[in-house]
Amino acid sequence: MVESVWSILPPIITIVLALATKEVYMSLLIGIFSGALLYTNFNVIEAIMTMFDVLADKVGGNVNILVFLVILGIIVAAITRSGATRAYGEWAAENIKGRRSAMLLTAVLGIVIFIDDYFNCLTVGTVMRPITDKFKISRAKLAYIIDATAAPICILAPVSSWAAAVGSSLPENSEIDGFSLFLQTIPFNLYALLTMVFMVFIIASQRDVFSMAAYVKKNQEHFIVPKEYRDSEEEAPLGNGRIIDLILPLLVLIAACVYGMLYTGGINEGKTIADAFADCDSSKGLVFGSFTAFVFTALLYLPRRVISFKSFCETFVQGFKAMTPANLILCFAWTLSGICSDKYLNLGGYVGMLVSANTDVVMFLPVIFFVVAIILAFATGTSWGTFGILIPIAVAVIGPNDANMLAITVAAILSGAVGGDHASPISDTTILASAGAQCSHLDHVSTQIPYVLIVASASFVGYMVDGYTMNGWYGLAAAAVILAVVMAIICAKVKPVDVDH
Repeated sequence: MVESVWSILPPIITIVLALATKEVYMSLLIGIFSGALLYTNFNVIEAIMTMFDVLADKVGGNVNILVFLVILGIIVAAITRSGATRAYGEWAAENIKGRRSAMLLTAVLGIVIFIDDYFNCLTVGTVMRPITDKFKISRAKLAYIIDATAAPICILAPVSSWAAAVGSSLPENSEIDGFSLFLQTIPFNLYALLTMVFMVFIIASQRDVFSMAAYVKKNQEHFIVPKEYRDSEEEAPLGNGRIIDLILPLLVLIAACVYGMLYTGGINEGKTIADAFADCDSSKGLVFGSFTAFVFTALLYLPRRVISFKSFCETFVQGFKAMTPANLILCFAWTLSGICSDKYLNLGGYVGMLVSANTDVVMFLPVIFFVVAIILAFATGTSWGTFGILIPIAVAVIGPNDANMLAITVAAILSGAVGGDHASPISDTTILASAGAQCSHLDHVSTQIPYVLIVASASFVGYMVDGYTMNGWYGLAAAAVILAVVMAIICAKVKPVDVDH
């Protein structure tokens, strides 16, 4: 069962069950157990042991992310209880004129926070959710905007944790400079670039299609808070907080997280900012930043009696409860990814073997790698794992001498990996976008997938043109034309849904 076609079965079971039953926790658990059964040749006792071995290993390796989420939940709960969120919402209602402005501001903030996708998802959601709720913007729409400005922005930013991941995916002793290769891929990363364009179009035209349109219309008539987040919002503000009591903790959070990443990357040892980001441990940086912001928030609120000591302590439980859905899904998603890793079922090794055996026609390499990257990232829920599997294969097949074709093909891998990750219900970025927007996870997935497919289809055509012409700029132009035609059809056939009043 290891490194065979059966290795793709667990993620398929998970995704099909999740979309069919709308029960993501049980679907993930069944997918994990099915993978453990395959690995142990259907020995039930060993499968149970294996399942929890993987869970312990993956959760242990990602504990900083879980701690970051909980501390951030506590900070958000404290800000809400202080009354600062209420003051911020009242200001926004007076100064931000309409839904379109609120969504554009959300997108701009997501683009500005390009350092790390986890940090992006949760920070943008925390800052913008009070505003978008005021204008009855559906949380599924907010989650889409957050997700569209997380991984797609990070994969285009030279100074980010993602640039480092791409460089580290190159084979050891490679003659290729990873950072230079990454820079060459930026203009040919079709999915990421076109996602930005399509997102701005959806916001500016106020037109939504497929399931997103139904969610947007329903929330305009009666705004819906997902049931898993209602308990965390029932606590009424108790304090006399002002807008500054929201802004200062978030500024400290951003600054401390950025410094934490730079510190773990060696900025104090004389490294440049770019090198420090390339070598950073982003999870340690995030947990350092969140704890620093937590201490700052306590020092800001308690001496001024913005909120009582008792109420502040109560936010510990509230914050933990608010992040429980995201933490639970993340733990299960990491475990499923672990079951599919090279240590167990080795799904990546099987896909890599298939790709290596079917790369005879050079002109089809970009589109082949793009499609395989989408499928692999969708099935495993990880972009970085997809990079690590496919980039070495591309380097081995093309070699360092054809720099142009290598840049286009690696761009196709990055593009497909982000696209598959963007659509996958078991992707950590998708999960955190749902958590940041406090949106039902499967609502976010089901409304986002049609938009992903639109952009991915245009990108597919672009990479076909890339391979035929051996010129990435022609592929970019072709993909842009296809997307422009789709947007023109939407404008002609669809009436504005998310309209301002």
